[in-house]
Amino acid sequence: MQQGVTLDQFLETHMAQLPGDQADLRGLLADIAKACIELSDLVRRGELAGVLGAAGKENVQGEDQKKLDIIANDVFIEMTESTGRVAGLASEEMDNHYPIPEQHQRGKYLLTFDPLDGSSNIDVNGATGTIFSITEHSDTNAPSDNDFLQSGRKQVCAGYCLYSSASMLVITLGSGVAGFTLDNAKNAFVLTHPNMQVPTATNEFAINAAYSEHWQAPVKRYINECVAGKAGPIGKSFNMRWAGSMVGDIHRILCRGGIFMYPLDERMIKDGKQGKLRLLYEANPMGMLIEQAGGMAHTGLVSIMDIEPDNLHQRVPVIMGSTEEVERVVAYHQSST
Repeated sequence: MQQGVTLDQFLETHMAQLPGDQADLRGLLADIAKACIELSDLVRRGELAGVLGAAGKENVQGEDQKKLDIIANDVFIEMTESTGRVAGLASEEMDNHYPIPEQHQRGKYLLTFDPLDGSSNIDVNGATGTIFSITEHSDTNAPSDNDFLQSGRKQVCAGYCLYSSASMLVITLGSGVAGFTLDNAKNAFVLTHPNMQVPTATNEFAINAAYSEHWQAPVKRYINECVAGKAGPIGKSFNMRWAGSMVGDIHRILCRGGIFMYPLDERMIKDGKQGKLRLLYEANPMGMLIEQAGGMAHTGLVSIMDIEPDNLHQRVPVIMGSTEEVERVVAYHQSST
């Protein structure tokens, strides 16, 4: 790809190589990009736009919502509901899926998304982002919640937008991963990372160490070995990184490698939870990106992308990134069962 290629130009060229009519998918990605550009501006302006602070509500997860969580959710709905490209939407901020109003034409795609990942970082100007996943709706009837319950293997597109020192949109259509940086002067995403690859090996790990007392034995073993450095069983020094947002950590891994973990722990088990991160709009899209970039996405017991969902907000353990280290953690899990 030549330098300066916009997202629209990239999609036109790339989708011409795909079978069938891709006009609606191309249009949906353009709609998502517009929503991300609007959110990028709101995040960048912060207090100047009056979007910081708590909303005084909880979402379906029982998590305190920020004002920008709700605003971001509304932006995505407004940008996509009337285009005739989506059959329905589901998000972290809504109890059930959002049906397309009757006055609008329904499309053939289902969009699931986390409108503002890492919202706890908003008030301190930390990394935040949007994560999204696109699957197909199999018939012309209005979808139900159950229609969204598709394994990660059925995604036709996945991506995220990182809002940080620069805003970047990273996508996969099932044949590699491409990253686009927002050019504010042009109000457009421009291709800057045409073939993102996760290095097989790494010396960085990302995990919330505050929960170390609750980790299960395989995770404790792995992290202890990393911390032991060159004198330990792995035989190399590691650095720990933690961005406070999945988008921030996964973006770093796509750029230079690493392993990201939000594993199942004893605290979650006691509370009757199967994990922290949500399968449909966090683990699946990030899993597709990581796999398409040559990495690995796992729970410790099964591949994330092979899980058959049982509800919109299903939680799963997440271990993903550089293949060599993910395989090591998976082996520790399997040997402990």
